[in-house]
Amino acid sequence: MELLTTLFPPAFLALALAHFVALLSPGPDFFLLMGFAARHRLRGSAGLCVGIAAGNGLYILLVIIGASALRQFTLLFSIIELLGALYLLWIGWHLVQSRARTLALDSAEPERPSWHRQFLLGLGSAVLNPKNALFYLALMTALLGPNVTLLQQSVSGIWMVTVVLMWDLAVVSFIALPSVQRRLSNNLWKIERVAGAVLIGFGTWIIVMRF
Repeated sequence: MELLTTLFPPAFLALALAHFVALLSPGPDFFLLMGFAARHRLRGSAGLCVGIAAGNGLYILLVIIGASALRQFTLLFSIIELLGALYLLWIGWHLVQSRARTLALDSAEPERPSWHRQFLLGLGSAVLNPKNALFYLALMTALLGPNVTLLQQSVSGIWMVTVVLMWDLAVVSFIALPSVQRRLSNNLWKIERVAGAVLIGFGTWIIVMRF
């Protein structure tokens, strides 16, 4: 019992619940994953999951290193927010240009993006979303309180990164199921276009509301 109290802060259950509920709310990362998983299946989307988790982990690390300093970087957040909006517009534009074609279920996917490209796209999606920074800043400061230890912050951060990775892998694994793929086969281009339109909507909303 003493080990648990040493590793986990008193508000850990509240933090874990708030974090998981936030994952259930579709955001830019979700629609990026949906668009890729529908076309490239698990092997063409797993790198995205790792990149998104790494981006979340980077913000958590920044919060642990200097939570109080991050509150003062308003200009930095504004720059990141603008870059994030442009990034979403760029990804969305490519998705909405998807052409109508049937998914080849029994053949290899020659156009599958490399793992490196998947990782960078996922990392960019997470890092260029300033809401991630503000969300983790709120969770790990206001929720955990001023008496949380460095060890407890680290354990909480590892937990959240792991949950993000597992959830995203579960999402793309579901979309990659043969039964789901058969249903998606003739409507794949529509899903990609919807995903792209949603991402463009996110990017446009950020620019309109903030700039």
